[in-house]
Amino acid sequence: MFENDLSGTIPEAIFSISYLSNSLNLAENHFVGSIPPRIGNLKALRSFDVSNNGLSGEIPIELGLCSSLEDIYLGGNFFHGSIPSFFRTSRGIRKLDLSRNNLSGQIPLFLEALSLEYLNLSFNDFEGKVPTKGIFANTSAISVAGCHRLCGGIPELQLPKCTENKSSNQRISRSLKILISIVSIFLGIVMVSFFIFSWHKRSRPSRQPSEPMIRKALLKMSYKSLLKATDGFSSTNLIGVGSFGSVYKGVFDEDGTVVAIKVINLQRQGASKSFMAECKALKNIRHKNLVRVITSCSSVDFQGNDFKAIVYKYMPNGSLEKWLHPDAIPQRDREIEIQKLTLLQRISIAIDVASALDYLHQHCQEPILHCDLKPSNILLDNDLSAHIGDFGLSRFYQAVSNPTVSSSIGVRGTIGYVAPEYGLGSEVSTNGDVYSYGILLLEMVTTKKPTD
Repeated sequence: MFENDLSGTIPEAIFSISYLSNSLNLAENHFVGSIPPRIGNLKALRSFDVSNNGLSGEIPIELGLCSSLEDIYLGGNFFHGSIPSFFRTSRGIRKLDLSRNNLSGQIPLFLEALSLEYLNLSFNDFEGKVPTKGIFANTSAISVAGCHRLCGGIPELQLPKCTENKSSNQRISRSLKILISIVSIFLGIVMVSFFIFSWHKRSRPSRQPSEPMIRKALLKMSYKSLLKATDGFSSTNLIGVGSFGSVYKGVFDEDGTVVAIKVINLQRQGASKSFMAECKALKNIRHKNLVRVITSCSSVDFQGNDFKAIVYKYMPNGSLEKWLHPDAIPQRDREIEIQKLTLLQRISIAIDVASALDYLHQHCQEPILHCDLKPSNILLDNDLSAHIGDFGLSRFYQAVSNPTVSSSIGVRGTIGYVAPEYGLGSEVSTNGDVYSYGILLLEMVTTKKPTD
């Protein structure tokens, strides 16, 4: 609906389409008034553009409920007030344009921590010091032009230097810093619980940017191409062995794409069912903290035997288990330099896993139970963001709740992580995944395995 002569206020009926996905583009029109609070209904919306209208008021906090937003364009309006705090937990946002408005106040430091690729704050009434880290260190990705009350920032922005008030910096005494450190140590566990159970409720799931070129090129894979990509499934490319198969690192010569290829061991009882369960579970779900499936392969090898494999996006930092227990990894198997995770990194990983579980349990068309949550199934990307993988034992909750539906896979899991009531014949449920998550948290804090 962009570039029309539409006028008046934005109809609230648009925001009743709760499953509206991809893009809502109302730019280059003549809309006035404020953005209706019902914008928060659009949980699946990825791009929202109302630039170059006559909208006013403050940026609604309900926009933070759009958990899948990646691109937000609000430039060329009359919005006032400060940058809302909900952006602090909007971890999926990649592009943010607030230019040519009447926004004021200081630029919040939490914008440094977001994974932004583009940020336009130009021609507003912001004041104070410009941050220097994150997106603010990239002059080609940020604009603060026309904000004449700003200072500091990196030299390339050519802003005036800020006048520091040394007396205010000395207000925090040395004794107060020591007290804060002591309190932080004693309340460490409380902080972990607070961040996990409070922040992840506000950090709604968001979609990652698509990779159409890779998906198109790898949509149909043959046994021959997978064999070549892994150098004949060489042991040097073996990066993991699971209950129903082995995982290899593969490189496709066409474009150098690096992937992880899970080859199903069809000789193992239940492996074929595991393959079908994983394909069914991953077919229609998408979340930034779930390992992305690129394609699958169901074919025959050169000896005429059945061959099944799943191709995933490669996670260069391996599994969480390797980071929690680096001493258990042979030196020859270490592809990356393992360092001790900091407290903040552990908290961030815990939040990522909780966000993915919340999506699986509450925001899928059919709730999905993972049934095998453990550190070896938590994979880390370049930024140490966590992704849940290995859905070979996953279940659809509605199917599990139906007494007429049976499964030949049976209730399985890993000793120490599986809920004890499963051993007594109880039905699988979301509570089982939550129990496994609790064991995972304890292991992350203590670095002790549940079987130690």
